[in-house]
Amino acid sequence: MISERDLILILDFGSQYTQLIARRIREQGIYSLVKSYDTDISEIKNLNPRGIILSGGPNSVNFKKTLKPNKEIFSLEIPILGICYGMQLLSKEFGGKVIKSSKKEFGDSKLIIRKKSKLFKDIKINVEHKVWMSHSDKVINAPLNFTKIGESTNSKIAAFENTTTDIFGIQFHPEVTHTSIGKKILKNFILICKCKKSWTASKISKEMIHKIKSDIGDDKVILALSGGVDSSVVAAILSKAIGKHLSCIFIDTGLLRKNEIIEVKNITSSLKINLTTVDASRKFLLALRGVKDPEKKRKIIGKCFIDVFNAEAKKIKNVKYLGQGTIYPDVIESSSKNSESDVIKSHHNVGGLPKKMKLKLVEPIRDLFKDEVRRVGLELGLPKALINRHPFPGPGLAVRILGEINHEKIKILQEVDYIFIDELRNQNLYNKIDQALAVLIPSKSVGVMGDKRQYGYVIALRAVNTTDFMTATACHISHQTLNNISTRIVNEVNGVARVVYDITSKPPGTIEWE
Repeated sequence: MISERDLILILDFGSQYTQLIARRIREQGIYSLVKSYDTDISEIKNLNPRGIILSGGPNSVNFKKTLKPNKEIFSLEIPILGICYGMQLLSKEFGGKVIKSSKKEFGDSKLIIRKKSKLFKDIKINVEHKVWMSHSDKVINAPLNFTKIGESTNSKIAAFENTTTDIFGIQFHPEVTHTSIGKKILKNFILICKCKKSWTASKISKEMIHKIKSDIGDDKVILALSGGVDSSVVAAILSKAIGKHLSCIFIDTGLLRKNEIIEVKNITSSLKINLTTVDASRKFLLALRGVKDPEKKRKIIGKCFIDVFNAEAKKIKNVKYLGQGTIYPDVIESSSKNSESDVIKSHHNVGGLPKKMKLKLVEPIRDLFKDEVRRVGLELGLPKALINRHPFPGPGLAVRILGEINHEKIKILQEVDYIFIDELRNQNLYNKIDQALAVLIPSKSVGVMGDKRQYGYVIALRAVNTTDFMTATACHISHQTLNNISTRIVNEVNGVARVVYDITSKPPGTIEWE
C-alpha cells in the first residue's frame, strides 16, 4: 500500500492459525502483515511496525535447532506479544524455563487472570475464561523482570508480562473464536501499540486505484475474468483506474455453473468493461476424456486454460500487464519458508500464467483477505449477489463430478446445482451458509419413476458454515427443506435417482469432495 499507516507485524513460526491473527488485527481497522520468523532486521525496521506478534508453531524451544527471530527485535522498543510457541520463545530468551508438559493441552481450556494488566484491560480477574490451547511444552519459571498474570488448567504460568518493555506472553490462542476473550485481548494489544485505525474499505480501494494509475499509466492490462468474487473485484479496480486500457477475457470451459456466461456479461456491461468470451468447452472436454484422478483433472484444466488464454491474449496488441486475483492467503501459503504441509490441491492463483506469457503482474488485491475483498467490492459498487456468492472451485464442476467427466454428467450437475442454490435462496438460507455445493457420484442407484424401475446417478448435497475455511461444520437444514430440494431434483433432472445430504465436518472431511 502506498500511504503511511500504523502496522502490526506478525512473525510466523509455522502455526496453522497465523493467518487468523492477521485477520483479527485487520478486523479492528489496523493493517497487519505476516512475515517469516527469520525476516531480516533491516526489512523489519523498514516496515516500521508499531508492534510485533510472535505466532505459535509446532516446534519446541528446547530443540537444538529451534526457530528463533532476530534478537534485535527486542531492541526496537515496541510492544511484543508472544502467542503459544511465541510465549515460550520469550521465556527462553529472557531467562525463564520451559519444559515438556506431562499433560498436553489441546482444545478447550480455562484461563484465570490473576493480576490486572493492560493486556487484560476490562476483562474480569479471578474467574474462569474459555480459551483454546494447542501446546505440549509449558513455562514453569517466568523470565527475569516478568510477572505472571494468568494460569490455566494445566499451566501455572499461562500468561506473563514485562510492564517496563511492554512485552507479553500468552500460552493460548486469542485469534480463534473458541477463546471467548480473544478479540478483547488483541484489541488491548493494539491500544498498547498506540495504533490509529486506518484500514478501511474506502481507504483501501482509493489507494489501490491511485497506485494502479501511478504504476501503469496508459499501458494495457489483460485479465482472465472467471465471474467469481476475486477476479470481478480486480476487474472493477482496474476499470476505475485505467478504463479502456483493460481487456477482460472470459473462457467458457464447459465446466461452469448454469447461466454463468450471462451473469459475467451483465457484470462487465454494468462496469463498461471490454470483454471477450471464448467458447473452449470442446477443447476442455476432449482433454478430460477418460480421466478420473482429481489431481490430473486439475492439471489438465490448468494447462488448457493457459493455452486458450495465451492464444486469445496474443490477439490484443501492446499488452504489458497481466491482472490476477491473487489474495493474501495465497501469498502467505506460497511464500512460507518453513511450511511442510501437504499439497491439498493445485490449480493455485499464484504462478502459472505469468511464466508462459512473460508479462508484468498487477495484483491489486494481493494484500487482502477474502472478507476484505468483499468489502472493497461493495465499496466499488459491485452487486451484493456477486459479492456474497459462495466459493466456486477454479476447475469448476470437474472436481464436483467424481470419476470420468462427460457432457451428460455436466448438464445434470448444472441443473442440480441451480435447483439447490435456488431453493436455498427461496428459503432465505443462502446467506446464512458459507458454502453450498452438489456432487455427482458415478455409482448409479435404482429408482421408481412412472411405475418403472430405472437406474440414475446419486447426488450428494453439502452445505457448511465456517469462519476461516480451516474448519467447518455441516449446516442444519430441516428435513422439510431437504425433502423439497430432493423432490425438485429427482422430478426435474433426468438421470438422477437419489439425493443424499453430507453431514461430515472438517476435519476429518474437506469441504469439497475432491
